[in-house]
Amino acid sequence: MVIAIDGPAGSGKSTVAHRIAEMLHITFLNSGSFYRAITLALLRAGSIDIRDSAPHFLQPQDAIVSFVQALQLEYRDAHLILNGEDVEELLHSDIIDACASPVSAIVPVRHIVNVHLRKIAQTMSIVCEGRDMTTVVFPDADYKFYLDASIDVQAERRFKQGVSNLSFEEIKARIQKRDALDRHKAEGSLKIAGDAVYIDTSDLTIEQVCEIIIHKIHV
Repeated sequence: MVIAIDGPAGSGKSTVAHRIAEMLHITFLNSGSFYRAITLALLRAGSIDIRDSAPHFLQPQDAIVSFVQALQLEYRDAHLILNGEDVEELLHSDIIDACASPVSAIVPVRHIVNVHLRKIAQTMSIVCEGRDMTTVVFPDADYKFYLDASIDVQAERRFKQGVSNLSFEEIKARIQKRDALDRHKAEGSLKIAGDAVYIDTSDLTIEQVCEIIIHKIHV
């Protein structure tokens, strides 16, 4: 079984997907962890120039794609393993946040990640979340959901996570910039699938969102 959840940053989809996976005793799959791990590897290799406000690549795209193809990416117990190293705790820094979206906009990189995601889904039931799970990666998912929230709620949730050194307004601006980029990607853009259940989580608790999803699955 594949339960696919899409939505912008701060909509609650990661927390909800993780909770749903626990409730159904199936695997939680965070697609963003793959792009963040790839971003970490590119930063370590010096392939991304971060001196300017907008990250850009020092190497041509072909070189970046070859680099990514050579990476060993595994997913164990909801942790991303990069070349044998558990990097899950390193994936939510401000610099990763700033650079992951441009990395995920590289179409051949998206293809590489999608292959990993689909292979995992072939061997186990999953709850997966991301930006294009319902539209591109798993268009035939058994259940599809799109979680949304107002920009102020998105920023507030990220701010309260306490993993960023940015102010509330800086986080809000970064989310707006990232969401705009995600909605205009050449492939894998953020959009609502026609057959997805839309849930505005702005005024809902995590428990209430989970109840809605579980009800839809069990109907």
